[in-house]
Amino acid sequence: MKSNRLFFIDAMRAWAILMMLQGHFIDGLLDNAFRDDSVVLYSVWKYFRGITAPVFFTVSGFIFTYLLIRVPQTGWQNPRVKKGLKRGLELLFIGYLLRTNLWGLLSFRFYDSFYLVDVLHCIGLSLLGIVGVYLATAKRTRGFPLVLAAIGVLLFVFEPMYKTWGFEWLPVGLANYLTKANGSVFTIIPWFGYAAIGGALAMIFKRFKAVPYFYPITITSSLLVGSGLIFWSSDFFLWLSTQTGITLFEAIQQNNYLFIRLGDVFLVFAIFMLFRKWMAQPLVLKIGQSTLSIYVIHFIILYGSFTGMGLYRYLHHSLSPQWVIPGALLFMGGCVWLSLRYEAHKVRVKTEIKGFWVFIKTTAQKYLPLALYGLRVLSVRVRFFIHRLLRPVK
Repeated sequence: MKSNRLFFIDAMRAWAILMMLQGHFIDGLLDNAFRDDSVVLYSVWKYFRGITAPVFFTVSGFIFTYLLIRVPQTGWQNPRVKKGLKRGLELLFIGYLLRTNLWGLLSFRFYDSFYLVDVLHCIGLSLLGIVGVYLATAKRTRGFPLVLAAIGVLLFVFEPMYKTWGFEWLPVGLANYLTKANGSVFTIIPWFGYAAIGGALAMIFKRFKAVPYFYPITITSSLLVGSGLIFWSSDFFLWLSTQTGITLFEAIQQNNYLFIRLGDVFLVFAIFMLFRKWMAQPLVLKIGQSTLSIYVIHFIILYGSFTGMGLYRYLHHSLSPQWVIPGALLFMGGCVWLSLRYEAHKVRVKTEIKGFWVFIKTTAQKYLPLALYGLRVLSVRVRFFIHRLLRPVK
């Protein structure tokens, strides 16, 4: 069973979540005066911060698809399908929950920030999308990775076109999944492309992992593909534009971040595969398997979910590097420690929460009839008072 687990994938996910923690902390709290691209250290940090989200989305699609196809059952008989649907909806729910403001709820208001789309929304919807493709290609399993790869490439190719669309004809809650015009941090297009390509890579691992020299071949291929995408994809699209006259290819070349970041993802895959024998460290694996709780905890502390009282509110763009760097390290360590403590007591916590909701439900059922009777009596009294107040004076 141990040999079937891809430890380097858990390590990649752990690395990505730690990069996300320090990236969000530094980007949110570093004073604008120190944001200088001519400074090598800041420029390197900024580039590596841009790698985090593509790696996280790709790894999420990889892990989910790998678990989906490991079981012998296919189609709806696959138990991972229902688990995947549940997981996708759960991530959507948590995404909206983290953007809920308790003070707004008390006044029966949802602020505009509630409808913004973030990482969890897009990953949840990506999982649902992968399940949809899996079910659509269930009778032709070889078409599954091809469709996923095609979706990823097409989303990247047509990004210059659809990024200009405002989707004003959609309700804002739906439009935020497709455009950043209203303030969404991520959108399902093009980010589903990384998850879809991750799913296609998972199919390759599942089918060929037992082949002799699989890892040397895969590592070499990843290095070549990654380097090609980083250093030559822009020139390739410019050449396509000159040969075909299609301006879309020129637009890709002018802002070729999606394919370049995909190249970065392949290089990260190659590095982690190369050192895979050293990746099975218990702490690393625990962090990689606790990314959801780490994300939730960091969101509450940094952005102040529910109350609005987070570090971002009080220290936004106000810290110097002397403070923000050690602060980021402490923030990373604190979020990981709290997450691992939660994971160790997760069953107990969930039991307590379930017991609390049962108490609320029982109490409501017990006193609801009395409350409704009181409301009926009160409404009669109010109508009687208004009638007497408004009746003509004799």
